[in-house]
Amino acid sequence: MDSRLSVRQMERKDVDFAITLARDEGWNPGLHDADAFYAQDTEGFFIAEADGDPVACSSMVRYGDRFAFFGLLIVRPDVRGRGHGLAVTKAALAHAGDRTIGGDGVLAMQQKYHDRLGFDVRYRNIRYRGTGGGTMPDGLVPASAVPFADLVAYDAGIFSAARPKFLAPWLSQEGATALALSGRDGIAGYGVVRPCFEGYKIGPLFADTPAAAEALLDGLLASVLNAPVFFDVPEPNPVAVSLARARGMVQVFETARIYRGAPPDVPLDRVYGVTTFELG
Repeated sequence: MDSRLSVRQMERKDVDFAITLARDEGWNPGLHDADAFYAQDTEGFFIAEADGDPVACSSMVRYGDRFAFFGLLIVRPDVRGRGHGLAVTKAALAHAGDRTIGGDGVLAMQQKYHDRLGFDVRYRNIRYRGTGGGTMPDGLVPASAVPFADLVAYDAGIFSAARPKFLAPWLSQEGATALALSGRDGIAGYGVVRPCFEGYKIGPLFADTPAAAEALLDGLLASVLNAPVFFDVPEPNPVAVSLARARGMVQVFETARIYRGAPPDVPLDRVYGVTTFELG
């Protein structure tokens, strides 16, 4: 490891460096992801610097006292193999404490996550690419028409932790469309589509039934006419996979959902679209 290397917590402006690295890696982050990411845990982002020059980053965003999510582990390509990734990983793991840690590992890193850090692979998340368009289904409303506290509670029941600090900027970010659907007992589902460096991404898409998920997916697609759309689907939800394929979407990428510690009790049959590979 470079003896001149130092690791510190990021300030908000440093998160833009991480987003730029993620863009250059081909991960296609959202144009406004940094604000929502940082809002959830302002102490959960780490940057490594060699002689003051930023060389690597990672994040460990905490959701309450029991769960954290590991992401944005990237080393600048021109300085790889010098221990910089290990340095920011250690800082991130220390920030998690004794919480269960989740993450989404790319194929090239999955064995290292298991052998070196003790993560276990649980299932695949598949990224599909399609094209926006179609007709807006009846019955959908802007998510802003739903009381925010109700939306936070609904989201927490599926994500497994409350995340109001994240959701407030995520739902209201520039260029995004957030839709909700009501059911007999309140919210039956909601989803967001946001602008990215290439096209748009859908996430989350949470719904109580396949019919609700289908309506929300079609509404989100209809809101971004003719644009490229990316949709991250948990493979254990076969209905979600079928909905993507039925709309002509094709697989372009995949990750493995990994956990260190007891995994949270996520009802995957209600997760049709992952919020983001960086924060869970």
